[in-house]
Amino acid sequence: MSWFTDVQILSLVFLVSLVLIGLIQRLVAKETLPLPPGPPRFPIVGNALSMDKAEPWNTYIAWGAKYGDIFSIRLFNQDVIVINSEEIAKDLFEKRSNNYSDRPFLSTRKPFGWELNFAFTPYGNEWRLARRFFHQNFRAEVAPNFHPVQMRKAYIMLHALLETPQNFLDHLTSFTASIVMSTTFDYDTKPKNDPMLELLDKALLGLGYMTPETTALLSVFPFLMRLPGWFPGAGISRTAALSLKYVVESVEKPLQYVRNKIETGTAEPCLVSDLMKRKEYQDETRRDEVAQAIRQVSWTAFTGGAETTSSVLMNFVLAMVLYPHVQERAYAEIKAVIGIGRLPNHNDQPSLPYIEAIVRESIRWLPIVPLGVPHAPTNSDVYKGYHIPKGATIVANIWAMARNEAIYAKASEFVPERFFDEEGHLLDADGPTYSFGFGRRICPGRYVAEGSLWASIALILTVFEISKAKDAHGDDIHFVPTFTVGLTRHPNTFPCSFTPRAGMDSDRLAQLIAESDPN
Repeated sequence: MSWFTDVQILSLVFLVSLVLIGLIQRLVAKETLPLPPGPPRFPIVGNALSMDKAEPWNTYIAWGAKYGDIFSIRLFNQDVIVINSEEIAKDLFEKRSNNYSDRPFLSTRKPFGWELNFAFTPYGNEWRLARRFFHQNFRAEVAPNFHPVQMRKAYIMLHALLETPQNFLDHLTSFTASIVMSTTFDYDTKPKNDPMLELLDKALLGLGYMTPETTALLSVFPFLMRLPGWFPGAGISRTAALSLKYVVESVEKPLQYVRNKIETGTAEPCLVSDLMKRKEYQDETRRDEVAQAIRQVSWTAFTGGAETTSSVLMNFVLAMVLYPHVQERAYAEIKAVIGIGRLPNHNDQPSLPYIEAIVRESIRWLPIVPLGVPHAPTNSDVYKGYHIPKGATIVANIWAMARNEAIYAKASEFVPERFFDEEGHLLDADGPTYSFGFGRRICPGRYVAEGSLWASIALILTVFEISKAKDAHGDDIHFVPTFTVGLTRHPNTFPCSFTPRAGMDSDRLAQLIAESDPN
């Protein structure tokens, strides 16, 4: 008795033949098809000298207008594929995520200590374990568990802004970092000069060296990393040594703090204590592997969570100074929904759609990681007739996506209304999710970050009016914003005024907090 009919056998042979033909065609194509088009390259340096070093994303937009939304450049000895289109990025990073979830080799990652940030970890078992631990503790379903600590830390930030509004950058940074420290290590930061936060600030020293442009340079001239500290021009090697030192300290000191609390029986639930109590951690055969994952997860939360969220808040403050009509509409919404007898909390989020739109626009307007974190294909591929080499650096130009005029009219302006439909309802879409990355490498802490952003923005708009600072004559101080340079981007501090709304002082704020806290 035959298991298959003749028709089934012929169909199976036909399907197998198609698969084999497709594989052969792809292998042949990879040898003959060109890279995506791109600008002319110079010997040795490629296109490295032809771009804006401070803001390469603008150069990529200009090249994209000439060569298309996917094009190739060469940075010294590295092929770089640049994507200016959200659609193309999703085609590769999401629809073909099994091939595009790796990271390119970063020559600066290990010397600067940033191998402990699993956002840069190559795709594989080490990354999967760290990602699983992180996702389990910060996924969407768990994010509401962080609301109480987010509100509590936001209240502290409001008092600090009342006391010393001129130090608003420090207060915003302290707010975001204190949430991370509390949820990750069960550590309450001090209002001023906290030693753990000082460690965090130092640990970020090496972040600016994680860009494809810098790593390409050091791949060609690796001796720059080996120059002795006293040698002229050895700035990179000295910085790398300092960065590595600070990273080790910022990893080990918070972890030791948690270990001490576990040993004394005073540990409260937090990310690290929960992970240290897991069965895998107690298993001697897996202890080293899990301990390394805990280092990666905790340090990624420590550095990434604080830096990115505070950067978005700086975008928000700058927008309120430059677009005062936005905060007028926001405050009108708050008064209409909440009134003046209490402060908003996360339970009010569905009733305050304009605040939600401001959060989305603060993320979109000035992307804090303009070029994202590069991807790399684990195998060569063909896309739209172009060859994508194995291991190539694939850069998603987030800045270009946020400036797409076909999607965002007047894209360079801060317009929260763009997230409403014609009938005035908030769009169901989650907003500019591309700012958090793509596919399997999308930021797993985005839901907690959005909760922190919503709480801080809603409360600041309720308690303060943000405006341009005044000079000694009472005239507005006009300024041109400047920005940090590196993998991340946010406004440098600028002159502005946080004016308490009518009747608001420390006593009134304390009363509102007492009457408003749902916990």
